Amino acid sequence: MTVKPLQFIKLRHAHTQETAEDYVEMILDLLEEEGEARVTEIAKRFGVSAVTAHKIILRLQKESLIDSKPYRALFLTPKGKKMATQSKKRHNIVYQFLKKLGIPDKTAKIDAEGIEHHVSPQTLKAFLKFIKRD
Repeated sequence: MTVKPLQFIKLRHAHTQETAEDYVEMILDLLEEEGEARVTEIAKRFGVSAVTAHKIILRLQKESLIDSKPYRALFLTPKGKKMATQSKKRHNIVYQFLKKLGIPDKTAKIDAEGIEHHVSPQTLKAFLKFIKRD
């Protein structure tokens, strides 16, 4: 049996959380922007089929991150709202850090979307410290 280095274990965990974090964050954004979050709109924004989005929504329901009623909009559970808020906060810190480094806006938005899922609390703290300089 091969022992995996801690960094790879953490990376695999981050990958499994990415989709959940992206979806709950999108649901939070839709609830704030439009007052409701529907599977069809989520699928459209992610550029996936409604079937794909629905499968992910079912998984998130099993994980107690979202709640829905038949033919109604989606809602975040307290657990889902906490995840969405934390994910959004990480995203914003990474985005601000990249902007502070002089990264163009479009690139910073794209890069922040990937980095936010893999950044450690210690690194986020350092990013915040760097952002607040001046």
